[in-house]
Amino acid sequence: MAVTLEETIKRRLQAVPESPGVYLFRDNRSQVIYVGKALRLRDRLRSYFTPGYAQTARVSELIRKANDFEFVTTANEVEALVLENNLIKNYRPRFNIRLKDDKNYLYLKVPVTEEFPRVHYSRRVQNDGALYFGPYTSALSLRSTVKSIRQLLPFRTCSDEIFKQGKVCLDFHIKRCPGPCERRISSEDYRARINEVAMFMEGRSDLLVRELRERMEEAANRLDFENAARYRDQLNSIERIADRQKVLTHGRDDQDIVAYARSGNDVYVEVAYIRQGKMVGHDGHPLDGAADAAEPEVLRGFLLQYYSSATHVPRTVILPGAVEEPDLITGWLSQKRNGPVSFEIPQRGRKRALVTQLAETATQELQQQRIQADYDRSRTEPMLAALAEALDLEAPPKRIECYDISNIQGDSAVGSMVVFEDGRPRNDHYRHFRIRQVPGPNDFAMLQEVLRRRLERLESAQRREDAEVVGDRSFTSRPDLILIDGGRGQLSAVMEVLESAGYADIPTFALAKEREEIFAPDRAEPIIQEHNSPGMFLVQRIRDEAHRFAITHHRKVRSRKALTSPLDSVEGIGPARKRALLRHFGSVQAIREAPVDELVKLGIPERLAARLKETL
Repeated sequence: MAVTLEETIKRRLQAVPESPGVYLFRDNRSQVIYVGKALRLRDRLRSYFTPGYAQTARVSELIRKANDFEFVTTANEVEALVLENNLIKNYRPRFNIRLKDDKNYLYLKVPVTEEFPRVHYSRRVQNDGALYFGPYTSALSLRSTVKSIRQLLPFRTCSDEIFKQGKVCLDFHIKRCPGPCERRISSEDYRARINEVAMFMEGRSDLLVRELRERMEEAANRLDFENAARYRDQLNSIERIADRQKVLTHGRDDQDIVAYARSGNDVYVEVAYIRQGKMVGHDGHPLDGAADAAEPEVLRGFLLQYYSSATHVPRTVILPGAVEEPDLITGWLSQKRNGPVSFEIPQRGRKRALVTQLAETATQELQQQRIQADYDRSRTEPMLAALAEALDLEAPPKRIECYDISNIQGDSAVGSMVVFEDGRPRNDHYRHFRIRQVPGPNDFAMLQEVLRRRLERLESAQRREDAEVVGDRSFTSRPDLILIDGGRGQLSAVMEVLESAGYADIPTFALAKEREEIFAPDRAEPIIQEHNSPGMFLVQRIRDEAHRFAITHHRKVRSRKALTSPLDSVEGIGPARKRALLRHFGSVQAIREAPVDELVKLGIPERLAARLKETL
């Protein structure tokens, strides 16, 4: 007698433990569609399969789409909260509330453990002892802030390779860098400068003003009027900036104010940063997956996602309303801050007015986004419709993937995959491929290698054979249309791979550069479109983007290869020995001609010297 899916789920639910943990729902394609946390896993999972549980359309659709579940137990609820957040970031399930495009947020990194730290931008926070400030959704805003700081407190931003050359550059002469590469500033003074930058980024302008005033007075007492004047100018500039910051509260604690706006399924959250009673900045964050979620769930989802990436947790977070599991989340935030954190929901007065004002800002930002989205749709939808008609597709393609190869006579060969969704670039799904299996100049074989590896990733993701690949959304989505930069030969080579892998049903075309002809696998004559037609414009734009992406990476690979030396291939010859050899002999040719005894004199073991000579 066959066992039904409902009976199987009931038996599996009985085996779920009564312990804290995280659960995942997957659809019929094994894609993770929801991640949740529970104090008692069995009770929570049972509730989903209880008739009448669904209270909203979103939960009802989740239950309808869920085909399987799995769970991970944890020691306590806080561990479950952290794991839930990490899995949401990894899988980005469609039914979870999550920050949109959070992988593209910028941070300012200050590696304070180095002697002369290089202040630069980063898109990841690592546990490397450096200070990080962010995340910033607006790269323009962060770069503008850094530009202003460098005018007041110059610091180095050059790469370590340039810094090691030991020569000052233009930044020093225009007073944007104090010249640590030539030791124009001591390490102690430079570290003090970096601490000032950190205080400024943290919004501690009052502390910075007090410290600069003390230095100015000390310099004046020593009759060091030149440095006293420099401190005075910095002090005046910082005080002018501080005066522009709006005084909001009378307290001295750090606070964040959170407010949001929603329209349909779109939700936009604004966060304002209050440091020492002054507004030092604000940032906006669009959300995905909120749909018809109630306010407490929206706020919980945002706080969990945002503060897991934030580099600073304030003493107080001011909210517009109640949040789910407030005690659990404040406990987690207190651990991150190493100090108490509390939520405050003002009902009246100055703070409530600030929340209302911030919500109005969020409403305006959301309106701007919707206007831009409507404008984009009005431009891209006719293009996709025209493309579908020209290529005789059943429907306008939602996801288009385009492939290109870049090499010089087979050298430093790379392939590129660019992705357009709804007619717009999906930059986070772009991928490079280093050609590994094709030794010589053979574009057909290189394209086959790239498509074969891409389809293997798609197959692995669908079968859940590789958890890491499943988390990479660029390979889990099946394309609605494949474009190849090339002619009929390239198209035939690609179709061989698609047919052997069982994906010949994906519409695939090639676009030749010379005459802008579109080749189809089942048509003898190319498809000719007017040069200015909407469909042709979109195809050309996608092809050109694939070519740009491929050739840019090819140049990087080629330049890195040009900087390598035959010495790099000799085991036992590290950077120090390589520098010593080149400094003494001047060139690889001179090393090749030198006797072994002379190499030994430089401290290289005789056996290694003999191997080096043999290799060269």
